[in-house]
Formats: sequence, C-alpha cells, structure tokens
Amino acid sequence: MLAAALLAACTAPPPESRYPQAQDTAPVRSISPDDVADAVPRADPILAVGNKTPYTVNGVRYEILEDARHYKQRGTASWYGTKFHGHETSNGEIFDLYQASAAHKTLPIPCYARVTNLDNGRSITVRVNDRGPFHDDRLIDLSYAAAVKLGYMEKGTANVEVEVLSIAGVDDRRGTTSGSYRYLQMGAFGSESSALRLQGELQALLTAPVSVSRVQSGDDLLYRVRVGPVADNDELATVQQKLLDSGYGSGQPLP
Repeated sequence: MLAAALLAACTAPPPESRYPQAQDTAPVRSISPDDVADAVPRADPILAVGNKTPYTVNGVRYEILEDARHYKQRGTASWYGTKFHGHETSNGEIFDLYQASAAHKTLPIPCYARVTNLDNGRSITVRVNDRGPFHDDRLIDLSYAAAVKLGYMEKGTANVEVEVLSIAGVDDRRGTTSGSYRYLQMGAFGSESSALRLQGELQALLTAPVSVSRVQSGDDLLYRVRVGPVADNDELATVQQKLLDSGYGSGQPLP
C-alpha cells in the first residue's frame, strides 16, 4: 500500500542485504482488529543487548532511559511490516508483524507499554523490543498488527499516547556483556500449577530441556518457565521458530 511504502525503516540501518525488500509494505494476508491480541506483560529481564547507550543513528545521539516506570508521552506513531518480518529486532528477538510489538528510540528493551490512538480512543498493549523510528516527528513504530488494532494502518500514522507499564519482578541486567543466548524465558506465573502446565506442553514439543524455577519478587513468589540450555544462537533460533509455529510466541532470549 502507498501509505506503507512511505513509512521509513524502523531500526538502525544494517547492511542492506539483510532485507530483501527495498520498501516496507503490508502483508498479503490482511487481518482485522479482532484478530490482534494484546501483548501479555511479564517480568522479562532487561539485558545489555539492545540497550547500548549512548548510540548514534544518522548523526543523532540517543541515550537509553535508566528508569522508564513513569514514562508517558504523546506523539506520532508509524508502523512497520513485511520488510522486517522474520528478521531480528534490536534485542535479538524475531519480528513478527502479526504480534503486538513496537520500536522506540530510548525506552529500555524489552518493556511493555499501553499505546492509545488519541484520534479514536482505541488502545493496545505492546512489547517494546526494537529501536526506532529515527525521525524527529515520530515517537514510536508499531507492528502492522498493532496499527490495525489502533485503526491507523491505512493512514500510516496516528497521534498516540504511550505509557510504560510497571511490572513487578523485572531484573535490570544491563551489566551483562555476553553476546550468546542459551535460554528462552517463556513466562513468569504466580501459580506453580500454571507454570508446570506450560512446562509440560513445551517439553512435549521440544527436545531442549524446559525448567521451572522459583524467584522472589518483592512479597510475591513467581514461577519462571525457561527453555534451555541450547548449544548456540542457531539452535535457539530453531527453537524459537518451532514455538512461534505452535502458537507460543518466541520467548525472551537470555544469556
């Protein structure tokens, strides 16, 4: 679509060969707002990967926020789609244009935010896991699916409010320097039975080990479900794709 073609690239420009498409577009398979599910907030750790600060794009210097718990801003949202679908986001996850995700220049990633279209009142919860959009007049880049949910996919941009959600139990591990992932965190539950149920489902699907660990978060006890360890990032990507194909999402890579 013309509006999609006019949207600028979301992430910092990598080698062009990484993206076979020259222009971004909407997918052939269209969806309706009812097809789009909100991202489910969870206590994902904040790692060094994707959070280098300061960083420079197109001669502009950006600094990642140390604390985004009270972040609320209004501005212009754009969206991105097929050009980036199936490629890594800034923190190593795989971009899925049908999931509710987003890119932001300065928020720590991953984090979760409530985005409201100020023109029509529609809202969605997104997982912020990418960098961009690198334009002075744009605040956030949403996935194609999130733009559909908010009702501005055809227009291309919308006036929005972005509010970061405060989630208990998030570990800030930005001091981690490892560039290799060995685990996927698939969720953190207040109920041990829910965690064990997911563990059983995933273990039946995967050959990699699936474990449940207990962690204290303030006054709450959480049960975290993790896949791994795996041999290397290539095996991790294979596991992520299998999880996505089975409807579980890609999980959060951990060192």
